[in-house]
Amino acid sequence: MAGITINVCTTCRRGVPDDAEAPRPGTDLLNALEAADLPEGVTLRGVECLSACSNGCSIALTGGPGRWTYVYGNLDPAEHVPEIVQGASAYAATEDGLVPWRERPVIFRKQSIARIPPQE
Repeated sequence: MAGITINVCTTCRRGVPDDAEAPRPGTDLLNALEAADLPEGVTLRGVECLSACSNGCSIALTGGPGRWTYVYGNLDPAEHVPEIVQGASAYAATEDGLVPWRERPVIFRKQSIARIPPQE
């Protein structure tokens, strides 16, 4: 598998009021993914703001040159971690980041925010 990165927006509030001292849902998603069994070659990175605020918890899957990047939203740290891991594994197994639609987890089919072409 080629090295890829799951970028997790840690500033996501997903319905938590601005003045709340509770952990942000985006940080909860990062923590849940840190506890998961990630495939070899998959790096996890917390980032500040993916500018997908109206889409709840968000991640961006990125790879090296020649790979498409995907942004996914409306992710729930309590429910979607296994599907995120499955999707990251399928993405890492490709040369160009293009996983056939039917082979993607349902959340990756239905909750895609953006597909960004590779930089050459």
